[in-house]
Amino acid sequence: MTKFFKRLWRILKWTVAVFFASTVLSVIAYRFIPVYVTPLMLIRCVEQLIDGESLTLHHHWVPLEQMSPSMPRAVMGSEDARFLDHHGFDFKAIEYAARRNMEHPEKRKLGASTISQQTAKNVFLWPGRSWVRKGLEAYFTFLIELFWSKQRIMEVYLNSIEMGPGIYGVDAVAEQHFNCTAEQLTDRQCALIAATLPNPRRFSSARPSPYVLRRRDRILNEMKYVKSLPNKGEDKPRKK
Repeated sequence: MTKFFKRLWRILKWTVAVFFASTVLSVIAYRFIPVYVTPLMLIRCVEQLIDGESLTLHHHWVPLEQMSPSMPRAVMGSEDARFLDHHGFDFKAIEYAARRNMEHPEKRKLGASTISQQTAKNVFLWPGRSWVRKGLEAYFTFLIELFWSKQRIMEVYLNSIEMGPGIYGVDAVAEQHFNCTAEQLTDRQCALIAATLPNPRRFSSARPSPYVLRRRDRILNEMKYVKSLPNKGEDKPRKK
C-alpha cells in the first residue's frame, strides 16, 4: 500500500509539473505567435457539423497596427472601461455585479469579466460556467497579465473574439459585415461591433436591432472618455 501511494504521489507531482510547465510555455509562446485557431472555433465547427450545417469559419489574423484605433476604445467602452488600469480583474466591477445580482435576482445576471479574462477564456479554454473553468480562467488571466503587454492582450482579444456566427476577429467581421478591412472601420462601425459582443450569435452588426443601435450610441459616447491604448513600447495611454 505504501508503494502504491508513493507511486501515486510521484505521478501527481509529475502531472502538476507538466501542467504548469506546458501552460506557462504556451502563454509565453503566444506572446509572439499569432493565434490562428482557438478551442471555441473548433467547438463551433463541430456544432455546425452535428447540426448538419455547412462548415463556416472566417478568421484573419491582423496586427494591432492594422486595426482602426477606434476598435480598442470601442471594446473598452463596451466591455472593460478600466482595462488599462487593472491587472486582469476589475474588483470594483465584481463587487458591483455581486451586489446588483443579490439585490435584483429577478433581472438578468450581471457579469464582470474583463477583456483579459475573456482573452484567457477564448484562447486557452472552452465556454461554460463551471467552477473548474472559472478557476482555470483566473489562472490563465494571471499568466497573460504577467507575460503579455496590454497591447498584446488587446491584439489577441480583437483577433480571437467571436463576432458573429462563424466570424472571429475584427478583420473578418469588417470584411463580412462592412466590406472593408479592420483598418478602414469607422467610429460608428467599431461601436456597432462592440455593441453585439454580449451575445454576437444573437445580435448582429450587419442587421442591428433597435437595442443594438441604442448600445452603439451609448458606446460612442463612452469612447469619448476611455483612455486610448498606448502604442507598442509605450507605457502611458495616448491622448485621443
